[in-house]
Amino acid sequence: MTMSRRTLMTALLGTVAAGGALALLRGMTSPADAAPAVTVWKAASCGCCGGWVDHMRNAGFPVTVHVVDDVDPVKARLGVPERLQSCHTAEVDGYVLEGHVPADSVARLLRERPAAKGLAVPGMPQGSPGMETGAKDPYQVVLFGGSAGMRVYETR
Repeated sequence: MTMSRRTLMTALLGTVAAGGALALLRGMTSPADAAPAVTVWKAASCGCCGGWVDHMRNAGFPVTVHVVDDVDPVKARLGVPERLQSCHTAEVDGYVLEGHVPADSVARLLRERPAAKGLAVPGMPQGSPGMETGAKDPYQVVLFGGSAGMRVYETR
């Protein structure tokens, strides 16, 4: 079988392209490998907390869940202000997460590394991660514990 110059060049370029793509894929890490671990404290009776945990895992965060009888002592130990409290509390890479904080807000927090204690979504707003009921209420993601006190980090 005689191979034309064009066929040979096409085959060679295809091989080089496939090898380059494979090299790129080998150098990539999965989001779960790159994302820091999230530790969550929640009550056994809270179903929406499980929805938030699923949301974080789907975003690539490895999550460990501690089911406790009372989450309030955890909130107190981590310094979550009463007016920002929600149903579950978490820690990630030195920050506190209170309530239904979206995973992309957490990713932004970890990228920007502001001098703060963490992020909170006070209450349990409809439409926030874990609270998807079909309704969507506007809500705020609050940065707290920094020198500026509390401030709106994002409005959703």
